[in-house]
Amino acid sequence: MAGIRQANSSAQYRVGKPQTSKHIPKGVVSLEKIDDDVQRINILKAEIKGKVAVDKSWQDNSNTQILKGVDEKSYRQYELACDRVKDFYREQHEKQTVAYNLQARINFKTKVRDKMTIWDALVKLNDLLDESDPDTELSQIDHAIQTAEAIRRDNKPRWFQLVGLIHDLGKLLYFFDSDGQWDVVGDTFPVGCKFSKKIIYQGSFKNNPDATNPLYNTKFGIYSFHCGLDNVMLSWGHDEYMYHVAKKSSSLPPEALAMIRYHSFYPWHQENAYRYLMNEHDEQMLKSVQAFNPYDLYSKTEQKYDLDELKPYYLELIDEFFPTKIIEF
Repeated sequence: MAGIRQANSSAQYRVGKPQTSKHIPKGVVSLEKIDDDVQRINILKAEIKGKVAVDKSWQDNSNTQILKGVDEKSYRQYELACDRVKDFYREQHEKQTVAYNLQARINFKTKVRDKMTIWDALVKLNDLLDESDPDTELSQIDHAIQTAEAIRRDNKPRWFQLVGLIHDLGKLLYFFDSDGQWDVVGDTFPVGCKFSKKIIYQGSFKNNPDATNPLYNTKFGIYSFHCGLDNVMLSWGHDEYMYHVAKKSSSLPPEALAMIRYHSFYPWHQENAYRYLMNEHDEQMLKSVQAFNPYDLYSKTEQKYDLDELKPYYLELIDEFFPTKIIEF
């Protein structure tokens, strides 16, 4: 998910020596601000609907520490975000077409953008900066560690901890061949069938050419009843990109891959949309994604961990599930 931070706090991301605005890639600050604003609204929606109870021991959030002591009021300062979020989704909903998504997947399969370790990729992600907040100096690695440590503290499986570490790593896409912000962050949704009314700002799909294409604007579109989400194209962004990287290069279990792929698929895991496309496998994956969601939303705090102390643990964890070490991004 997204690299969220609390509504009353946005972070300045640094790697190595403090960086100034001249080092910030064009558009990066606004990318992070949009991502934060999107997550504020998702937090509000999650609180309105309540926490989801699930039934497996590792999926059970009833006794987790992550939701204890959360000041939910601090996540409700979202009003100023709305115009920015509406403008973002207007562009995303217009441009996320079947044609674009097919080309994005062709691009993914036919070229290598970079080769590096997962840890080096986390360091590279620190080039995403937000200099708008003087009160915190938390880096992307800090946020990744916070999420992973919250999961680790609740004694979840090691692969679950690794998901916490890498779930936002797909935002590297911004440095490679993204066309802006709209194909990196934001809630995701299927393309190739009718856009659900449960998608945030659903009315802004009116300018998407697929909305009037008879091949794509019916309930099932190019899909079939209970075809399974593995056979559905989700809008291209950081989670879909990282899902394909992890699927290709890791030994992570299906539950982990689902958490990575679907953590921004809020119309599905929070609004109960698109059930007619699900199969039995998706029913189990939904529980996994819902178990991960609170960590995605609520792990961002001002606490900083000693990265030098924790790095050996997470390097070992990465090597366990990414055995080739050097990953093609």
